[in-house]
Amino acid sequence: MTRVWKWNRPVTVREVLEDLQQERSIAYTTVMTVLDNLHQKGWVRREAEGRAYRYEAVSTRAAYAAALMNDAWSQSDNPAAALVAFFGMMSEEQGHALRDAVRMVQGPETSEAENPAGENPGSERDDGGR
Repeated sequence: MTRVWKWNRPVTVREVLEDLQQERSIAYTTVMTVLDNLHQKGWVRREAEGRAYRYEAVSTRAAYAAALMNDAWSQSDNPAAALVAFFGMMSEEQGHALRDAVRMVQGPETSEAENPAGENPGSERDDGGR
């Protein structure tokens, strides 16, 4: 899937094969089998082009990652605790990405209503909190 997402366009088995062969030795039939399996699982769609197929991702890498996270989270018997543990594992950069994503989902109206002074929540104030 990484190769299909990388190109962001329909690809042939030959194209994926040639890309993979830059890193390791792999057989045409192996790549063909993997792409066929991905098609049967519904991860890629394919369209005939001559005697070959062109394969295209059904969803984005981000949508796939989101589905994995949702699936894992929905299996928890304590979703809040699972989220707290997950957030605790995040790097600072991931934390910033999470805050940015929450702002995008909430929209500017919500962010301004919750923080009318434009202060950064959780940040220390220069006036000692007065």
